[in-house]
Amino acid sequence: MQFVKPDINIDFVGKRKIAFVGSLILIAISIISLVIKGGPRYGIDFAGGTLVQVKFSEEIEPGTIKNALRSIDLGITSVQGFGEKKEHEFLIRAAESTEALESLASEIKQTLESAYPRNKAEVRRVEMVGPQVGKDLREKALLAMFCALLFIVVYISGRFELKWMVSIIMASCLFVTLFVFDKFGVSIPILILIALLVTLTFSFYLKLRFAMGAIVALIHDVLITVGVFSLTNKEFTLPIIAALLTIIGYSLNDTIIVFDRIRENSRKYHRQPYELIINRSINETLSRTLLTTLTTLVVVVALFILGGGIIHDFAFALIIGVFVGTYSSIYVASPVLIVWQQAMKRPIAKTRTRRR
Repeated sequence: MQFVKPDINIDFVGKRKIAFVGSLILIAISIISLVIKGGPRYGIDFAGGTLVQVKFSEEIEPGTIKNALRSIDLGITSVQGFGEKKEHEFLIRAAESTEALESLASEIKQTLESAYPRNKAEVRRVEMVGPQVGKDLREKALLAMFCALLFIVVYISGRFELKWMVSIIMASCLFVTLFVFDKFGVSIPILILIALLVTLTFSFYLKLRFAMGAIVALIHDVLITVGVFSLTNKEFTLPIIAALLTIIGYSLNDTIIVFDRIRENSRKYHRQPYELIINRSINETLSRTLLTTLTTLVVVVALFILGGGIIHDFAFALIIGVFVGTYSSIYVASPVLIVWQQAMKRPIAKTRTRRR
């Protein structure tokens, strides 16, 4: 199926500087939001505590629910609506955790029914996560994302540049570095930041240009998605980590399609400027990119609208990720190859000038 004209020639590469500025602004907004708010807003999975989902037969205000439950010493932090407003469902979050979940559910129900006898309350879900378990889950989730990015570097380097051994050695060195720093008590976020900077440095000096383009695009996608969640004050839970890993996979798939065509066209049109080869490759894969994006969005938007409150944030993350991933494969991953090519040519040009 041909979605766009086969001879289309949009100047994507010519607008790369505008795209870079736009991406930098979005990333800066994301980082500023995270710094101001002291990091992501962790859900019960990562922060620990107790989560109770309650459904009422009639309309009720969140503040009224919180006041009614003051007698139960759980340290309630928030009461917010869940799902559609007509359903009268609420999520009650508490800082304290308890193992007696069944007795807690009945106690909450009795307390609410005694306070508001005409408004029937139904406790639909009670979850508890200890603070230490939450911390462990948070660290493991971050490690999962880092490992995904690291294995992507190995795959891209071997797939496009046939440097399997170099990329495997680099990955091994990073794992050893991570292990050593971990023994000194360095926090996981700082460890991952160091490892990513080292990965980008290695990719540059070992001339792993495709790996560098892919890793920059994926960092771009994750940062912007996390930033949108921070700006909208949405919680980070295990399903959101699953969504971020899905976004990484989706964005990488789109990037690999473009990279494959760039590699083919580099052999076919090797006498043409590199910018023209990349722009031609993006245009030739544009139909497939748009078809993949649109079909994926149909499913994800359906999940967002019809999936209910449980899967709402997961679908929201995927919608953001699909847009950002498609954008980055065109305006981030591919233009990074041009920047890399220009950086490699500069030392040669300077050497020739000095000899003259």
